[in-house]
Amino acid sequence: MGLTFTKLFSRLFAKKEMRILMVGLDAAGKTTILYKLKLGEIVTTIPTIGEFDSNSNFHGKRKSIFDCFGMGCLRINGFNVETVEYKNISFTVWDVGGQDKIRPLWRHYFQNTQGLIFVVDSNDRDRVVEARDELHRMLNEDELRDAVLLVFANKQDLPNAMNAAEITDKLGLHSLRQRHWYIQSTCATSGEGLYEGLDWLSSNIASKASP
Repeated sequence: MGLTFTKLFSRLFAKKEMRILMVGLDAAGKTTILYKLKLGEIVTTIPTIGEFDSNSNFHGKRKSIFDCFGMGCLRINGFNVETVEYKNISFTVWDVGGQDKIRPLWRHYFQNTQGLIFVVDSNDRDRVVEARDELHRMLNEDELRDAVLLVFANKQDLPNAMNAAEITDKLGLHSLRQRHWYIQSTCATSGEGLYEGLDWLSSNIASKASP
């Protein structure tokens, strides 16, 4: 009886860990979101630019992450990773650069991803089709077949921003019938909507993990 109670207690109160991949086109606000969640404040960010350097040493997890593909380890510049603690859940969030030359590298981070955060610049009407194409290209990858999708419709504070319903239509989200998805209006600089998104993400990942 005591052992059973101990197991139940540990299940209820043990910290859950979730691996989250955050992607989106460049300048969508991904890094601002990451450090707003991590630090609770706005940080000055620069474009997250990626390149391979097989001869470098590891100098820290911000903008230089070791990853091993096959036989060798590569240092990849342009990737941020942080652990975000929220409601007894530890989110390991990988923020991957969104410039077009970096996007082919996204697939190296798909493995074991439980949740995908796709950040959209709601004010960038000219590139919303490009964002849709990149999103659907990723979702067709086998390694992401079980990942839940959270779309952050970011920069809602701007006067010409598309609302969540319009972005839902532009991204073709209603066509994702075999995927758990949700769209959340956000403003990264104020933090509005970010934790509501995490609430949805954590509850849906947990429900998929339950037998």
